[in-house]
Amino acid sequence: MLNSVARSAVSKVVDPIGRAFLRIGLTPDAVTLIGTAGVVIGAVVLFPLGHLLAGTLVITAFVLFDLIDGAMARARGHGTDFGVVLDATCDRIADGAVFGAIAYYCFTRGDAPEIGVAALICLVTAQVISYVKARADSVNLKIGGALAERAERNLLALFGTGLAGMGIPHVLAILLWILAAASAATVVQRLLQVRKAYLDRESTAATGPAPDRAPGQQP
Repeated sequence: MLNSVARSAVSKVVDPIGRAFLRIGLTPDAVTLIGTAGVVIGAVVLFPLGHLLAGTLVITAFVLFDLIDGAMARARGHGTDFGVVLDATCDRIADGAVFGAIAYYCFTRGDAPEIGVAALICLVTAQVISYVKARADSVNLKIGGALAERAERNLLALFGTGLAGMGIPHVLAILLWILAAASAATVVQRLLQVRKAYLDRESTAATGPAPDRAPGQQP
């Protein structure tokens, strides 16, 4: 949902950075890998140690690389099929690292197993949401935006960890449970979108195109 709203504004910021990265010899795929490595390291090293604010800042910085690689592809004039698959794969790895590290922190250091459960729900539903979209694309069923996409997941999770790292109580629990509920609803929403796209396609195929009429033939 946020992706479509903020895309034009974000492009104005990241497009010049993408062109600069191309000029120094980086490729979109390299930037994707660098960003993912930074997110994973920031999450699995800092969150389990209780450094929530530092982890949030590191992860947020490297999440921006996910925007820059797309800007680089646009500046270059094309992307690649491999780049699309690599980007989607790295997104799933990064999501798993962030929510897995939050869950680990909650279970081991945060003394809040119920928040850890919310983080695990977010982790699983994030993978399912993306999987449903990918499988729909693979069978040529086009679906639109959804309630809790990756931008919303990153925003709520990192906002929660950042504020918790600043000592604000209960905010992480509130935001993670909101995200868990929204993510579960998004799984259902995605499936309904796929079902509608399928039924629309079958209806169009059954109706078929209107037959050509001979010149002068009345409808």
